[in-house]
Amino acid sequence: MARTRNTQGALYMAAAMAAFSCSDALSKSVISVMNAGQIMFLRGIVTSILVYLLACRMGALRSWKVILQPMVMLRVIFEALAAATYITALGMMPIANASAILQSLPLAVTLFAALFLKEPVGWRRWSAIVIGFIGVLIIIRPGPQGFTAATLLVVASVFVTAGRDLATRYVDKDVPSLMVTVCTAIFITFFGAALIAPFGGWRPITPTSLTHIILAAVMVLIGYQTVIQAMRTGDISVVAPFRYLSLIFSALLGLIFFGEMPDFWTGVGSLIVIASGLYTFYRESKRPQATPLAQESEPRVPA
Repeated sequence: MARTRNTQGALYMAAAMAAFSCSDALSKSVISVMNAGQIMFLRGIVTSILVYLLACRMGALRSWKVILQPMVMLRVIFEALAAATYITALGMMPIANASAILQSLPLAVTLFAALFLKEPVGWRRWSAIVIGFIGVLIIIRPGPQGFTAATLLVVASVFVTAGRDLATRYVDKDVPSLMVTVCTAIFITFFGAALIAPFGGWRPITPTSLTHIILAAVMVLIGYQTVIQAMRTGDISVVAPFRYLSLIFSALLGLIFFGEMPDFWTGVGSLIVIASGLYTFYRESKRPQATPLAQESEPRVPA
């Protein structure tokens, strides 16, 4: 029975990673014809409607004052910043490289929890964090001119998403996660609208680009629902490592639709990041009566 549930959970996680990767590819496909603020705004409208309807159906709606709770507001702000930085970066670098750097998110969550929340982290996990970020540096490979804007944006996205995940831990348990998602999606929609002018202004929308935006929003929603099912169905220690399939999906989508071929050192860095993350999952699963920090992290933003 447990094996069947773990298999189902792994399949749900694989489906979630495929959906998130498709959403990234769809967003990247329109970044050349509209700016990140416009993408966030349009995708946010669709996401807000879909999540609101889902929350209504599941009876998860609460008073809108919930967004005034400090941890909910902090989480929403971090989520919006993560969306803006990551979408902008997708238009400036190969999707596989961005996805590879994003795989360091569980390591960043553990690092922040140790530094700011005084969570106990032993030398083994500290070593995994250091080695993992060395892997990130191999992927980035800063040259004489330093880090590129694109890599800095993805790294920033990793850290603000880690902040989002830690803030999530302190959201009132009585607040349904779907209600938080509704508030987040609406906030990101307005945040995206505010960024349109600074990012270059409104650009004409073609039927093709609008279709891609709508599909991206649907893929994000599918991804979030399936990742929740994955965590609820199988053992976290078995299911969570399947999140790294997103790197494979992203590489394939980048190759097929954008002609992007990951180079040797990107592959090496990705393997180091994945190995460090898997070891962190393993060590945290050994913590008695504690929820593994790195496994709380969600891989993408919901708008």
